[in-house]
Amino acid sequence: MDRQQLADFLRRSRERLRPGDVGLASGPRRRTPGLRREEVSQLAGMSADYYMRLEQARSPQPSTQMLGALARALRLTEDERDHLYLLAGHRPPAGRFAGNHIRPGLLYLLDRLEETPAQILSDLGDLLAQNALAEALLGCVCTVREEDRNIVLRWFTQPFIREAFPPEERDQISRMHVADLRAAVARRNHDAASTELVERIRAASDEFAKLWDLHEVAVRRKSRMRVQHPSLGPVELECESLLTPAEDQRLLVFTPPPGTDAIDYLGLLRVVGPEITHRHHAHQ
Repeated sequence: MDRQQLADFLRRSRERLRPGDVGLASGPRRRTPGLRREEVSQLAGMSADYYMRLEQARSPQPSTQMLGALARALRLTEDERDHLYLLAGHRPPAGRFAGNHIRPGLLYLLDRLEETPAQILSDLGDLLAQNALAEALLGCVCTVREEDRNIVLRWFTQPFIREAFPPEERDQISRMHVADLRAAVARRNHDAASTELVERIRAASDEFAKLWDLHEVAVRRKSRMRVQHPSLGPVELECESLLTPAEDQRLLVFTPPPGTDAIDYLGLLRVVGPEITHRHHAHQ
């Protein structure tokens, strides 16, 4: 671990960013260039004291999970992320797939989608980030371990997840999840991460195992879904999937179909969101 170079790289990366780059208001009394230390620590989900010690070259070695959070908070490119790992004395994540490192362009878009529910997923279905409206609509994963935030895994192993969808549509959603995951596994040429995920879900769900054996394949690009919201009732939305060039991450945007009342529901959702989010949090 090169503490001095790590401290310098973090400080320069922080000073390079403007508050607007990460969805923060700049405010009238900002004397220092870039983000404040406490803003980076908040974005990365770590204590301000620990981050300050990192920049002062007097911290213990950060974990890979912490480095991943810092890379996302500082909007680092993949090359910059790898450099961060090396300075901290860790081997960078392998492979051409970004994994849980969210691409800066996707984070930039997510920060600006304030009136539309949106999520960022990996190609394997790991929920990497979501905005406040998506959290109010689909629930919070704050209490769920990072390795358990895969939407396919949760669909097949946690029955309460399905309660938000009409019973007559659940079989089709199951098939959609499996077919999309199979396409991702093939793109990855059955690498370790995708193989491990499939084996994990197969062991936990007979339903998944039977659907997987059907060998259906279909990339999820656009679909219509109905969500049974606990406070607002049924909400019908279009789900648009925007893929990165490598197809290893996607931005899911939930928009109201033209000519429906869904746009009014989304307006109400912005009002009741905090209360519903708290209820979801308690449920999980």
